[in-house]
Amino acid sequence: MALLEILEFPDPRLRTTAKPVKNVDGKIADLADQMQEAMYAAPGIGLAATQVNVHLELIVVDVSEDKDSPIVLINPSIISTEGEFESSEGCLSVPGFFEPVNRAEIISVEAINRAGDPFTMEASGLLAVCIQHEMDHLKGKLFVDYLSSTKRQMIRKKLLKQQKQRLSLIHISEPTRPRLI
Repeated sequence: MALLEILEFPDPRLRTTAKPVKNVDGKIADLADQMQEAMYAAPGIGLAATQVNVHLELIVVDVSEDKDSPIVLINPSIISTEGEFESSEGCLSVPGFFEPVNRAEIISVEAINRAGDPFTMEASGLLAVCIQHEMDHLKGKLFVDYLSSTKRQMIRKKLLKQQKQRLSLIHISEPTRPRLI
């Protein structure tokens, strides 16, 4: 199975608001599996469907040391928050950048699991940060939106330059084909 492509800032598709999943079926479970595979390969600890250009309310997270405790949240909703703290965040869609962001320290979340069953969970620390970060993606929001406009523009310019360099390397490395006349 081919890895899903993770969109990178400033791709406008990252700004799309996700729609609720209406039917939790095998297609959604397959998508969750593919997202987990892409998240682990990146490597990351969370991924929203929006980041792979699927605009449904689906996120996968795994903050475990051994990467053996994935959590799938479909149509997640934060029902309560407690406290606030600042942590350094990075993002698979904003590779190479880590910046301080304020988030709720403890959250309660309602969601649907991959089997289609509703559940509620409480999360704190890194798991709470990760869930909030991924849920922002479902609203078309990125962690760079919490930064100053100057900092966000600097990151945008650097990423565009890196993307342009990668594209030029791809074109250089492609073999040329002889033309038939």
